[in-house]
Amino acid sequence: MPLLALAFITLKASNANCQTSTSGQVPAPPAPAHPNPANPEPAPSTSTDLFVMAGSDIDRPGSLPRANYNIGIGHTFGFLKKDPVGDELTFGYTYENAGTHGFLHTSRGEHTEQIGIMKNFSLPKTQTLTGYTWVQEGITSYTGYSHVLNRLDTGLSIGAIVHLSFHSSIWIQESYSKVVTVPWYTTSSIGYTYSW
Repeated sequence: MPLLALAFITLKASNANCQTSTSGQVPAPPAPAHPNPANPEPAPSTSTDLFVMAGSDIDRPGSLPRANYNIGIGHTFGFLKKDPVGDELTFGYTYENAGTHGFLHTSRGEHTEQIGIMKNFSLPKTQTLTGYTWVQEGITSYTGYSHVLNRLDTGLSIGAIVHLSFHSSIWIQESYSKVVTVPWYTTSSIGYTYSW
């Protein structure tokens, strides 16, 4: 959690710096009260996303369902829009139940802190729905043993974003993850995101 707080403070300072550097400029005219849907204004080049997701892991081999809860923050950078790898840097925390009770908490939990890069892309003929790919890397800590076991965790995701407004959206994603020394697993998730 200290890393999540540090990421949030860094992003807040960056936003404050951007606002301060433009404070000496002449203010732009106010936006129209009722924008014309036939001529939409372009989306801002940067944004910050706070996301909360819940899903179910399917551990392989086999088909054991497990809880997967995720919270994180991401920041989209305008200068990375044309980068083929990604335009949004993310930091997240995931709790996964590695025990025998599915979605209920057990002493054998997995706690993962990961950084990632996400590539957002538009879909033809719609502004309400966009897609994304997401590559994440982090450290998973297994609890419930005589000592905490730390392992490298790699995840690849593909998903869709349903934009409810500029500030609110629903994310739907499918992920493939691999932890060193552990069988691979897939995760289906749905979540809410607040953007500013």
